[in-house]
Amino acid sequence: MTAPLTAPTPAQIEQATDTLAQLVDYLRTEPPTADVLVLLTPLLDEDDGVPMLLSDVLRAAARAVATHAEPYNSDVNSAVTTLREAATEIMQWHSLHWEVRDLARATAPEAAS
Repeated sequence: MTAPLTAPTPAQIEQATDTLAQLVDYLRTEPPTADVLVLLTPLLDEDDGVPMLLSDVLRAAARAVATHAEPYNSDVNSAVTTLREAATEIMQWHSLHWEVRDLARATAPEAAS
């Protein structure tokens, strides 16, 4: 039997978004490309990077709302549809990991020689 999952707290979600905001602030200082790549690699990982996780979050949220919202009316249906559409669009960003790999190769010390 699988143990029940514990819901993350709003504080934990805020911590994650605070970390992303910190990353934005740091990247606005225009650090060296190598430093940027080190941070982008896990952020855009093809399996568990932000695009894939955010897409999964939105899709799961849409499913939960569609299952449990009472009353289920046109406003709820519109929100569920929007969440699903956003999830699909965001999942298309998963290919950014290839751009990070290409950039790493293009800017590697050997490539500059």
